[in-house]
Amino acid sequence: MRSRTSAALLGAVLALAPLAASAAAPPVALVDAHARAAGNRRDIAIRVGDAIFARVWPAEVSQVSANAVGRHLIVGIRVWGVKFHTPLTRAGFVREMVQLVATARSAAPEAEEVDLWASIPIPVKPGTIVSGDLAQPTSRVVYSLSARRSESLTALATRALGDRGVYWDRTWAATALRAGG
Repeated sequence: MRSRTSAALLGAVLALAPLAASAAAPPVALVDAHARAAGNRRDIAIRVGDAIFARVWPAEVSQVSANAVGRHLIVGIRVWGVKFHTPLTRAGFVREMVQLVATARSAAPEAEEVDLWASIPIPVKPGTIVSGDLAQPTSRVVYSLSARRSESLTALATRALGDRGVYWDRTWAATALRAGG
């Protein structure tokens, strides 16, 4: 009798185990936030990342960082400038960058600045040293934008479309972004 009861109990526990495991699984956005967080305020990077990774962006967000010195906090967001999930025009790319700033500001209102940059991979020859003191770069920045907390999103969008205080690699923009905006 005892072995039947134990076997039944074990069977019930084993049947419920997948439900218990799935109930405890964290959301994918939080897993991505932890995996892609960087900086000396990783807790804030994770908070911002959790908000950012709650949706799929046309340009893949590869890293969210948060760095603080004293009372100053800067959030950084890196996106890949290749293999967009959906085609982007210049205006569409800027809309995404402004939305990323808005999302970061909502998640970390204490940040005085949000920096965004898009990078593309640099092909390297086999055997090239890519880490350590003799490392060769494996990516390069093709777009860069800094948004101070005091700048409105409307002003940021206007500025981000132009060349004032924004870095655009013209070759990348001409080849990676669709015409029409």
